Amino acid sequence: MIKKEITIEDVLKNLKVARTSHRETLIRNAYAVAKEAHHGQKRKSGEEYIQHALYTALNIAKMGMRSKTISAGLLHDVPEDTSVTLEEVEEKFGSEIAFMVNGVTKLGKIRLRGTKEELYLENLRKMFFAMASDIRVVIIKLADRMHNMETLSALPPDKQKRISLETMEVFAPIANRLGIGEIKGKLEDLAFKYLDCENFELVTNLQKEEYKQSKQYLDKAVLELKQQLLKEGIKVEKIFGRTKHPYRLFQKMKKHDMNIDKIYDLIGIRIIVPDVSSCYETLGIVHNKYRPLVGRIKDYISLPKPNGYQSIHTTIFGPEGKILEVQIRTGQMDDEAEFGIAAHWVYSEKEKKSFKNFFFRKKEQTIPEKELAWVKQLREWQNEIGKDNSEFMEGLKIEFFKNHIFAFTPMGEVIELPEDATPIDFAYKVHSEIGNRATGAKADGKMVTLDYKIRNGQVIDIMTSRDPKRPSRDWLRFVRTSLAKSNIERAFRKESNK
Repeated sequence: MIKKEITIEDVLKNLKVARTSHRETLIRNAYAVAKEAHHGQKRKSGEEYIQHALYTALNIAKMGMRSKTISAGLLHDVPEDTSVTLEEVEEKFGSEIAFMVNGVTKLGKIRLRGTKEELYLENLRKMFFAMASDIRVVIIKLADRMHNMETLSALPPDKQKRISLETMEVFAPIANRLGIGEIKGKLEDLAFKYLDCENFELVTNLQKEEYKQSKQYLDKAVLELKQQLLKEGIKVEKIFGRTKHPYRLFQKMKKHDMNIDKIYDLIGIRIIVPDVSSCYETLGIVHNKYRPLVGRIKDYISLPKPNGYQSIHTTIFGPEGKILEVQIRTGQMDDEAEFGIAAHWVYSEKEKKSFKNFFFRKKEQTIPEKELAWVKQLREWQNEIGKDNSEFMEGLKIEFFKNHIFAFTPMGEVIELPEDATPIDFAYKVHSEIGNRATGAKADGKMVTLDYKIRNGQVIDIMTSRDPKRPSRDWLRFVRTSLAKSNIERAFRKESNK
């Protein structure tokens, strides 16, 4: 499929940061070099190659990134596919942009082979080192992958499957961990279309039919809620109806025997208000207007998801008793839900704040270190594991590509774990000695077994032996984290060497 042709003006019009003359000049210069370098090159879709560079840059601009990242996006294929070298890019645009371009080139070598589990591990390592060095490299690669997926119909079926599998198994989960929900959802939907065409068509047709039937009462609920909120003195920045991404809908339907009537958040309303206090006031007003469905309130503002997502979700019986999901959040939360870590470049500029961060060379940067602490942990974890690829991949499958949960120590310290983690995983995350000496555990004050699967938000209390104790070999059967496994195995190696 050939997408509509765009120009550099479309990229500049979509800047979310201030359009200064310095930024515009840099972007236009990068475009001029890319256009000249790619002159005469065409893609399999038949479009001029420069269109791919422009769409990549457009996606980056929409995420709120700044001129250097957009310029690197325009130039990202130049050293690999043209006669212009990386050294020439550095000479014209500086080491920072050249570093990003080089990083994207390395990430371009990632491939899946055989089954979906068999990844080119060394290239994955490069990806994570790139993330730890400069997260913007990965954001450019996600923007690049988005346009590749949108034009995938031009490629033969075997390549469509391979690229879609890479997208579903590698790129969409990375977008999720970065909190870039908009990109994650689009990548999953585009890959779903090629990986399971039959179910893609089934779900999209069901969704269209359901939305057609529901639009009238959805519009009515939006109007009534807006009027009620304004009457109560709440400033409503935005209120609109929304539908679920087809792939996410399919995943939910599978859990309910493909019965769409059991999906409560197929359609919903999103309400954007100015601040956190307005979010909670809005929740009360929504519940006064429409009866809530018991047990369906989720407060991700007080307890955000591990990727930083914040919002209040509630399910209500709307007009004519129809079930609707309502999401309530601030404008910043909405931007961060769509564009994740990239949104911080926009807000940091507005707030004129500066932070020191581990993944940049410069000291004056704009994203709080805590926002990407997991990237730093991943880098340190790789160094600990060394070059054991099988252990790296096993840990990667469990700890990186799965959703994470938060649990708390009795003192209120937050411990991040993969889903299905146990009290033993929790204990080793706190301290190796606590793990080695663990004898029992409580979850929210109640005794649980050591193989208990911890739920998000629980307070976990580990009971320990006062006497020196070695861990049980049986724990290796159920622990989920590489940290717990390596500590247990280390304790037994130490014992056998005595």
